[in-house]
Amino acid sequence: MNPYLIFILIVLVGGYLLNLVVSFLEIRSLQPELPTEFRDVYDKEKYRRSQSYTKVTTRFSLIQDAVTLMLTLVFILADGFNMVDLLARSVGWGAISTGLLFTGMLLFFSFLLGLPFSLYSTFVIEERFGFNKTTAKTFVLDLLKGVVLAIIIGGPLLAAVLWFFEITGHMAWAFCWLAVTLFTFVLQFLAPVLIMPLFNKFTPLEDGVLKEGITAYAAQQDFAIQGIYTMDGSKRSTRLNAFFTGFGRFRRIVFFDTLIEKLQPQEIIAVLAHEMGHFKHKHIQKMMGISILQTGLLFFILSLFLGNEQLFAAFGMEHISVYAGLVFFGFLYAPISMLLSIFFHIYSRRNEYQADTWALNTTADQGEGLINGLKKLCVHNLSNLTPHPLNVFLHYSHPPVLQRIEAIRRVAQEKEAAPCQAGAKI
Repeated sequence: MNPYLIFILIVLVGGYLLNLVVSFLEIRSLQPELPTEFRDVYDKEKYRRSQSYTKVTTRFSLIQDAVTLMLTLVFILADGFNMVDLLARSVGWGAISTGLLFTGMLLFFSFLLGLPFSLYSTFVIEERFGFNKTTAKTFVLDLLKGVVLAIIIGGPLLAAVLWFFEITGHMAWAFCWLAVTLFTFVLQFLAPVLIMPLFNKFTPLEDGVLKEGITAYAAQQDFAIQGIYTMDGSKRSTRLNAFFTGFGRFRRIVFFDTLIEKLQPQEIIAVLAHEMGHFKHKHIQKMMGISILQTGLLFFILSLFLGNEQLFAAFGMEHISVYAGLVFFGFLYAPISMLLSIFFHIYSRRNEYQADTWALNTTADQGEGLINGLKKLCVHNLSNLTPHPLNVFLHYSHPPVLQRIEAIRRVAQEKEAAPCQAGAKI
């Protein structure tokens, strides 16, 4: 049997089995006893619902993964990629246009496969647990907008990648790396002003105590912002969130309207201080730099496999092409991607602790505003308070909330003890 096919089948099945084990451990790690730290904000019924939500979403994800795995294996073993390739070639277009058509058809099949799961997740599971506010009209419009953006933005980028590999020879990977990097930077500027408003309404924060507190804190931290906005997150969900977006004069602070409704002003400012910590420690720039290096690695390794006849034979292909090679390489790169994601998650969790410490050091309440804000976020989002360590290691970009709170309290105690220790030395 083809060695590439054996490797790909092992990766696909092995990945599913790993997720199966992690999911089993995640459900087993749920603690029926409400943690002491949350007894002031969580009642037993709400805590029971959060655990039920974890069980339901975990099992649903396993079902979706199983169906996806089964259909993917059937598609590969039945030479489905070759059938799609022959269909795309039958139109008689050039190599790049055929590649776009080939990729588009695969994405369309993937979309059809995921649509029933998306519908069930949104209108059954999220509805059952009180999160969903998405109407059928909004759901359909979001899909249509997503498709249009994929065509307008993703199409030219893919065409450029295909063109570079078709025309520029052995240095094509470097040109692709540069093009994708430039595209990423441009998108960072365009997203806040052109793309995000297509999906949500952004309204300047009303004058009042909250805006005054945020403005004062931003001035204290010498942080120039283009504006402070609320976003109609309640249009789709009751979940709470906040984020920075954009660079330079396009930089914005955005709060979900649900967050403003549920959190007190000092808690919102503490959440903002945490995000400010990411900015001050240059976490976003560092993560982008690492991501750019990862993209370069991806394109370089990709260039080594694009014309590999055995790789194409593993998928039953009659023709070798750059566009199909891009797709097939994704299967080979999956283990590397997983290992790199583990590194990213470790680094990201470290950054979260640093941002929490920044919030503690730049607000006057010894971290209590941030702790209370984190607690309310967990309660309203039905977060799992006791995730299994293996799941955290593999998938969590943020530390578990109980560990974050413990770290905040520890830093606060050390900060409070430091002046006393300095005085004792004198």
